[in-house]
Amino acid sequence: MATDLDTPTGHLTLQFLAWVDERPRTYAQVMEAWRTSCPRMPVWEDAVDGGLVEFAGRDVRVSDAGRALLGRHG
Repeated sequence: MATDLDTPTGHLTLQFLAWVDERPRTYAQVMEAWRTSCPRMPVWEDAVDGGLVEFAGRDVRVSDAGRALLGRHG
């Protein structure tokens, strides 16, 4: 996934990845904090579709691709 970081969604994606990377987050925590019904801000959906996060049991964590994106822009 090529994330356009010059958009509000791109900046939010980086913020989301940094938040997930701070400490283990459960799926429920992620949904409570980041789920939206706004079609213009699909941060969670974009991160999942782009392979930027992965699931480890009940937890959500930043994938290698997400870490690489954070490393380039964080």
